[in-house]
Amino acid sequence: MAAVLTWAALLAGCTGGSGGLDIDRVLGKPPSPEDVIRVTPDDGSRAVRPEERLRVRVPGGRLEKVSVVASQDAQDTPVPGHLSADGLTWEPDARRLALAAKYTVDAVALDAHGRRSARHTTFTTYVPERRFIAYVTPENRSTVGTGMIVSLSFSQDITDRAAVERAVRVTARPPVDIRPHWFGKNRLDFRPEHYWKPGTEVTVGLGLRDVEGAPGIYGLQAKTFAFTVGRSQVSLVDAARHMMEVRRDGQLLATVPITAGAPTHPTYNGKMVVMDMLEVTRMNSQTVGFGGEYDIPDVPHAMRLTDSGTFLHGNYWSPDSPGHVNVSHGCVGLRDVKGGGSDTPAGWFFDRSLVGDVVEVVNSKDKTVAPDNGLSGWNMAWTAWTAGSAVK
Repeated sequence: MAAVLTWAALLAGCTGGSGGLDIDRVLGKPPSPEDVIRVTPDDGSRAVRPEERLRVRVPGGRLEKVSVVASQDAQDTPVPGHLSADGLTWEPDARRLALAAKYTVDAVALDAHGRRSARHTTFTTYVPERRFIAYVTPENRSTVGTGMIVSLSFSQDITDRAAVERAVRVTARPPVDIRPHWFGKNRLDFRPEHYWKPGTEVTVGLGLRDVEGAPGIYGLQAKTFAFTVGRSQVSLVDAARHMMEVRRDGQLLATVPITAGAPTHPTYNGKMVVMDMLEVTRMNSQTVGFGGEYDIPDVPHAMRLTDSGTFLHGNYWSPDSPGHVNVSHGCVGLRDVKGGGSDTPAGWFFDRSLVGDVVEVVNSKDKTVAPDNGLSGWNMAWTAWTAGSAVK
């Protein structure tokens, strides 16, 4: 009789108010989602550093589903990741977190007793006070000459040049070996060993976002640029003969009279690349360190060749000089008229030129132009160029 009463009491203790089995009392109180699914960084965390670890795990049972989204610049990007073989841990594929982003984590898991739990957490990452960007040459979707060099000028000095270099990818179709070279702390150029082949399509991928280029200074851009290489045009300026040979796709197109730098201000020797083309511009000697020697407000058909101020341009103020005498302050002048004429040598050449065309000067009394003066990297031997990479 005592045994029967004890068993009845046990059964009574295991039933709920509706007469069913009370699972909570048999298995214990269901754990909270926070105990079943553990997420780091903690829910609501702010200013999480990019090197901190994102991890979703369960102490027992298994994870059924994990979804992570990073919101950055009003765009939601799924974060790819992977489960461990035992199903207990999920981690993202990327090693570092994105900066200035809000992360949203949604996870579903079964605990060791087969009970399902779901958890939703968020955290935000560190917003850097200092950023850097790259100014890219040439322009996106442009058609350029075969001498174009891809040049990135950074808004901040770069100390971790290898990290930044790895984040930039320059590719071509048809494929060609393209190598980087650093000029100082804020300029990175890319080129092949020889001039581009006409028709080549070049793509520049900037994966600079969140790359730490210097202590506490992070990249901002995640963009792609592209340009197309047009026909080949290489012009050879002979400063001693006062003539320029213009070759298109290897064939002589024309021989044009020129005036180069006077003996006191000779023109650089070497290969220079057309950087910019201006229908008309002002040239003031004070901007290039010549004092008040000249100030011409309407120089026609001006094509910049160097950062230091070398141009190939129309000359209307000394019409008898081209072909006979060198009178400029280092520029290459072609005969023109005031306001610029389309039927003058300068107008003819301007209308047939592209940014990226090569102008090579020989037989001048000056030194060879420095490789970092404009897009003059073709004056550097290939072995020296490739040695300028920060990634060994």
